[in-house]
Amino acid sequence: MSLTPRRRTVLGGVLLLVPLALGGTACSSANPLAEAPYEATDVRLKGAEDGAKADPANPLEVEATGDDRITDVVATDAAGRYVAGELLPDGSGWRSTGSLAAGAHYTVRVSTEDDNGAQGRRTIGFDTGPATRLLTVTFGPKSGTYGVGQPVTAELSTPVQTPAARAVVERTLHVDSRPAVQGAWHWVNNRVLHYRPQDYWPPHATIDVHASLDGIKVGGGMYGGPSRPVRLTTGDRVEAITDAAGHYMTVLRNGQEIRSIPVTTGKPGYATRNGVKVVLGQESFVRMRGETIGIAEGSADSYDLPVHWATRVTWSGEYVHAAPWSVDSQGLDNVSHGCTGMSTENAKWFFDNVRVGDIVKVVGSTGATMTPFDNGFGDWNMPWEEWRQGSALAAGKREGAGAADAARLRPRVA
Repeated sequence: MSLTPRRRTVLGGVLLLVPLALGGTACSSANPLAEAPYEATDVRLKGAEDGAKADPANPLEVEATGDDRITDVVATDAAGRYVAGELLPDGSGWRSTGSLAAGAHYTVRVSTEDDNGAQGRRTIGFDTGPATRLLTVTFGPKSGTYGVGQPVTAELSTPVQTPAARAVVERTLHVDSRPAVQGAWHWVNNRVLHYRPQDYWPPHATIDVHASLDGIKVGGGMYGGPSRPVRLTTGDRVEAITDAAGHYMTVLRNGQEIRSIPVTTGKPGYATRNGVKVVLGQESFVRMRGETIGIAEGSADSYDLPVHWATRVTWSGEYVHAAPWSVDSQGLDNVSHGCTGMSTENAKWFFDNVRVGDIVKVVGSTGATMTPFDNGFGDWNMPWEEWRQGSALAAGKREGAGAADAARLRPRVA
């Protein structure tokens, strides 16, 4: 039987092998003498004709404009990501079922077949238009070395409300730790996420944080924008554990005690918060005034003090610092307004031996437990299973579960 004559163009002199797409089939001849595929000119992309940029909000459509039928379509962006799609039963077209990215370049490889079984191929490139609404993410903290208690943060430029949109965003946020640990994102509110492992980070770990959000359709006409990655490393595992009832702080490095320090903590009415806190920053000198924590000037509890070697653990003003005025009470009684006070010598040693992200834990206080998100990094006070339920990807997640919509990442004291 002879083939119906038609013009064919040989592509590179070899048979092109095209991968299968979902919903399609590809046929190839086992005969090594089979003719090379011809240039399939009777196909077109709908919505991207004559070099026009396609609307990423619309599906990608490939249409057969002649008698040939389409047997396979493979569409990828410049990063090699595939676009899911399905063939029409009669081979007259193909339609994407997955979303296109905004501001991206795509390559579409189309396979066809004529009535005599001859194979055609065509490769078409096109661009999608830019997004009009961009969602960007800023990771924290900045690249550097931190203690093993430092959570990773992601702050979005625009609130993301729906569970579906949150899941899209969360899938693009990546945290890679060496050595590897089990961890999860938790939505603090509709703009802020925190990431932490089940336990603290390993000592001397490397943590790479990046996003693949750029160009991804989030929903509501919004697409992801570019982001800057960060790389964190951890130092030794440093833990300062204060027994408020026993009036002593024990400092551990990698599980070994390196110093025992007599301290004073919050007196009745100003009890120091229990639980795990994380070092937020350090100031060699700070002026502390009672008005910043709501104590009226001139009252019996009012104070205005120059303070040295101050290590901050909450945004509301709780520090570990030098308190030479209370040395006689340190190791014996709690007389502060909530801070952990110690001698100037011990405070200088503490200041020099901890870094941002190190762990400061208080036990035995009559105060409340440190909250997870609204006064620093109290993330470790939330049980792991509850933490995981704050992920948009958690199985059976209810809308809004695990998110404190009124919480803020870093409330400041005036």
